[in-house]
Amino acid sequence: MSAFAIQPEALRDLVAAALGDQARSVTVKLGEVTVEVASTHYLEVMRKLRDTAGCQFEQLIDLCGVDYSAFKEVGTEGPRFAVVSHLLSVSLNQRIRVRTYCSDDDFPMVPSVMHLWSSANWFEREAFDLFGIVFDGHTDLRRILTDYGFIGHPFRKDFPLSGHVEMTYDTQQRRVVYQPVTIEPREITPRIIREENYGGLH
Repeated sequence: MSAFAIQPEALRDLVAAALGDQARSVTVKLGEVTVEVASTHYLEVMRKLRDTAGCQFEQLIDLCGVDYSAFKEVGTEGPRFAVVSHLLSVSLNQRIRVRTYCSDDDFPMVPSVMHLWSSANWFEREAFDLFGIVFDGHTDLRRILTDYGFIGHPFRKDFPLSGHVEMTYDTQQRRVVYQPVTIEPREITPRIIREENYGGLH
């Protein structure tokens, strides 16, 4: 194992050379390298990052979904859903982030990488469950954190905080039953302290 990681700028240049025009961008920000790639090249790019000499990212340490729909409120347009992965090279002591956007907001889908890294199995199931992102080629894409009969995807920005249905145990029927949510939405106003010299402030 390499004791010292190469500088982020050097890793950026190495990765950019390995991926060529398959990468939309390879950038460094806050000392971290991020690769953005089209979903059509995602699987091949991930394979190159694992197998190419100088990259050798043997481990996928995280994969998550992102819903960018609220970015429209600050004037940023683009695809709604993305998949973000973090890769680690143990042998070269270096890390990288890979982001790919789903081309269809109504049916977000990207290729599965579980055949490249087995750890992607549960990560992709989680992103499917919480965001509704489908991973093409995943052999067992089931919900993992919510109930199998759960409606919707709770990490989507348009999912109601109270959910769609609530679950209770009915003692007469002796089983769990689902019913419409009885919680009424309310506005929560934070408590504001107006005392003079609070916390020693003048």
